[in-house]
Amino acid sequence: MWKNLPPIYFYIPHSKLPSDDLPQNADSYWQWQCSQHAISPMQSGGCFWTLQTYLYLKDYGFPCQLVKTMPDEGIVLAHRDFLDDAIQPGPKSLIVCLRADVDRHPYAQLHVVQNPYQAIPKRFLELWESHFIPHWAQSSLIPRDPQRGDTFENVTFIGNEVNLVSEFRGDFWYEQLDALGLKFQKKLTHDSWHDYSDVDVILAIREFGRKNSFSGKPASKLYNAWHAGIPAILGYESAFLAEKKSDLDYLEAASLTEVISALKRLQDDKELRRAVIENGWMRAKETQPEKMIKKWQYLLTDIAFPAYKNWCSMSHWQQQMFFKARHSFFSVRPLYYNLKSQISQMMT
Repeated sequence: MWKNLPPIYFYIPHSKLPSDDLPQNADSYWQWQCSQHAISPMQSGGCFWTLQTYLYLKDYGFPCQLVKTMPDEGIVLAHRDFLDDAIQPGPKSLIVCLRADVDRHPYAQLHVVQNPYQAIPKRFLELWESHFIPHWAQSSLIPRDPQRGDTFENVTFIGNEVNLVSEFRGDFWYEQLDALGLKFQKKLTHDSWHDYSDVDVILAIREFGRKNSFSGKPASKLYNAWHAGIPAILGYESAFLAEKKSDLDYLEAASLTEVISALKRLQDDKELRRAVIENGWMRAKETQPEKMIKKWQYLLTDIAFPAYKNWCSMSHWQQQMFFKARHSFFSVRPLYYNLKSQISQMMT
């Protein structure tokens, strides 16, 4: 079925792999990640995204290998954290950069992005071909306990405490929740992030207002809410907006007042909550592992493979021109943005 494909590698440098005792399949991934996070809380997220993708594809039977040294030939998928700016693909290799929320790599021929906004062609960036694939939903996710029924009590934040906006730390917030008969719970430890069993509504707001679209962040919190059977109150972010197909997908809040208003709506309207949850179950089908695996398979067979053949067919001179074009852009870009900033300041 895939016999004509070149070797396909997932590259994680030896120094970035937290251990040699790696999970053997996607089902055991989350338990392994929690154990590694307990040992090294600052472990690169790039390792986890890369490894998880490799495991899902391997479980599916797709031909790929996990390697600790950069191969000289074949299609190589590597997180941006693992690609030094000076790394260039060889004459028989194609680099697929998993970009995440940082800048694109100067010389990778393809990029995978986790926010569709990053894949929109922009002026001066046509050289960088990018493809959007949603981030994996939370591994080993425990959905909301169906025994909770219509109970609406626990308002929950899941994630690192540094991402908890200051408004959710003040007395006014807790006073408003008390008046509504609601409780605010924070799941801050890594080994609790998969457990939505006691959650009635999720809060995922990095910043109030609508000035920052967080164009490099994924819609993971929204995917997780759909998979967990829970309404979500989210901030203004491009990834969420890109996923929105109806008002039942999530409730948006750009201020603390809007959060409280959204909570009141959900508390007072059981039918709305049920409709949001039912809609979420339907939307969750779009990011089920089998659907995601097909997206990765398509990327590798229908996009990366032709790009690899095209690259290998280029002459040495053509490949060097490719590198020079990329290098020239990165050299000129700071001057362009500096000039743009100066003009903007002059106009205000």
